[in-house]
Amino acid sequence: MRQAGRYLPEYRALRETRGGFLELCYDPEAAAEVTLQPIRRFGFDGAILFSDILVVPHALGQVLWFEAGEGPRLAPPLVDSSLAALEAAPERLEPVYATVARVAAALPEATTFLGFAGSPWTVATYMVAGQGSKDQAAARRMAFGDPVAFAAIVDAITDVTITYLSCQIENGVEAVQLFDSWAGSLSPAQFERWVIAPNAEIVRRLKALHPSTPVIGFPKGAGGKLAAYARETGVDAIGLDETVDPAWADAALPENLPVQGNLDPLALVAGGDALDAATDRILAAFASRPHIFNLGHGIVPDTAVAHVEHLVRRVRGG
Repeated sequence: MRQAGRYLPEYRALRETRGGFLELCYDPEAAAEVTLQPIRRFGFDGAILFSDILVVPHALGQVLWFEAGEGPRLAPPLVDSSLAALEAAPERLEPVYATVARVAAALPEATTFLGFAGSPWTVATYMVAGQGSKDQAAARRMAFGDPVAFAAIVDAITDVTITYLSCQIENGVEAVQLFDSWAGSLSPAQFERWVIAPNAEIVRRLKALHPSTPVIGFPKGAGGKLAAYARETGVDAIGLDETVDPAWADAALPENLPVQGNLDPLALVAGGDALDAATDRILAAFASRPHIFNLGHGIVPDTAVAHVEHLVRRVRGG
């Protein structure tokens, strides 16, 4: 969950030499270095590609930039414009594939390499609004008011995402993750249509191309809809955000389905007894099923490196 980032001094030093965030994502040499930095420092069991979910709408033809202190912007927002007006630019993803190849060649053999993409619903919320939002209202309104137009956007994202993940796999990633950061904003029926259905399509078509590559689904905020997501999408493992009770998840999810998560990133910031107690609770809950220990969402910039080192030792029994 965002292994790299501003909590690492080596990341901050590199970022100062490379300009903006998007420039860093599209610089294969720099992006590969950022991907490898946490592995060198902590010896994690898996490396996560350094990129961003919004490279997919960029490849679909929207203009993408990041406003300092405010986050991403996409133009034209599809709440005002037509998908058909965009001119696809799949070549914009080539630097990501070059990054993957560099990292794959440099990683220790025992370290798993994870690629990722945003899930269609979450990516669509940015494409429709032209930016992030607290309640994803613009996309939700379009999904209700003009489901045909919204379905066309979701379908376009789905198609590009399958190609994007397939190319990541062909260049060296060993598993892929689908991040649905805004899955929790939907009602059950809308969740079925805009989260479960497109993710199931991605899994089905990706498995036809790469049957042995695991797919991890992360529907943040899904809560009680997690079990249906796990059953109906066909994912090989499911990521849990920090709001999910690990004991409930262990009881509710299909037996032996691997889970990933779900330490609260702020417990990692706090450290000490709070971190140890939260860690032990998660480890105990998932002791009887395959478990990838991870955060429940992205690591935050004010995380102490020493806390990460302590967490790694505790999870490994040191």
